[in-house]
Amino acid sequence: MSTRIDPFYAMGISRIAHEAKARGASIIHMEFGQPSTGAPAAAIALAHKVLDQDPMGYWESPDLKARIARHYAETQGLEIAPDRILLTCGASPGLVAALAGGFAAGARIAIARPGYVAYRNAIKALKLEPVEIACGPDTDYRLTPAHIAALDPAPAGIIIASPANPTGAIIPDEGLKALAQACQARNIRIISDEIYHGLTYGAPCRSMLAYAPDAVVINSFSKYFSMVAWRLGWMAVPQDQVVHYRSYAANLFLTAPSLSQHAALAAMDCQTELDGHVAAYACNRALMLEALPSLGLTAFAPPDGAFYIYADIGHLTHDSLAFCEKMVRETGVATAPGVDFDPVDGARFIRISFAVSTDQVREALARLTPWFARQPHIHS
Repeated sequence: MSTRIDPFYAMGISRIAHEAKARGASIIHMEFGQPSTGAPAAAIALAHKVLDQDPMGYWESPDLKARIARHYAETQGLEIAPDRILLTCGASPGLVAALAGGFAAGARIAIARPGYVAYRNAIKALKLEPVEIACGPDTDYRLTPAHIAALDPAPAGIIIASPANPTGAIIPDEGLKALAQACQARNIRIISDEIYHGLTYGAPCRSMLAYAPDAVVINSFSKYFSMVAWRLGWMAVPQDQVVHYRSYAANLFLTAPSLSQHAALAAMDCQTELDGHVAAYACNRALMLEALPSLGLTAFAPPDGAFYIYADIGHLTHDSLAFCEKMVRETGVATAPGVDFDPVDGARFIRISFAVSTDQVREALARLTPWFARQPHIHS
């Protein structure tokens, strides 16, 4: 009998939104961490050229792997051998390969709560056991060494995300270093999800590889590089485990799309265009933070990175899924219910993505402000 895993509830919200759009409704999609911008212009131009000239096939681009390795040198000051980079069909297959290749069935894997829905569900699907660590306002929604020390017994592994989904919380450099030391002391293997690197509103994020060279790092072209539909990501794995993890990635997923690899190589040299997207997200973030009090939303995570607001709506509902369904039907604004990210307290939270255009953020706020004002308060 297969393991039961929970639905990805935001997918259901998205279906409602798309059905309404097909009926002519005006929809603003703020339910996914999906940039509204497309791939960089140079990446698209190269893709057109490749389509005309290259029949493509199963392939792993050595040039792209070398360019990613150079990216670590340029942005992190880290020397990573290109053969340590494994190209994947997006970050999600990278997560599956990291979990399947890193742990035996039944192993306990720690994750922050709230945290990305697929962590918990992928762990369960692979016959592993999720160990959820409550990370709330007392630690600014960040994992700390105290959390690691309190785990009894120590888990086999932990997934660390900075910036985090759904909160946008960033673990400062010293915090990452301390987490790495705490995990090393207890022999806890680290998977570091770094797909939101590049999307920060202060100092850039440090890679966990700076403090835990044996960590398995997962990254993606979907977020900063704005290439969601191209389904391309990468893993950085320890040198002595390259063959091991490559075997898992290749057998489970073959190779990443050839066309996407060609385009991604061009995208990596489009920093000016991509940083322009980040500037737009920063503007959107400022608009959201200014408007939240007028929606009655005053308790939320600090969005230091990524492009999310994770807000407490416990004064309005104890059923965030029904709340999001009602919101999209009545306003056309789609958001994600907190139950995706937190099975314990998520019924009183929603996640709002501000990865859409600034005009869409303004329109969403214009719709939501009067709508929130009409919602009845409940007793906590």
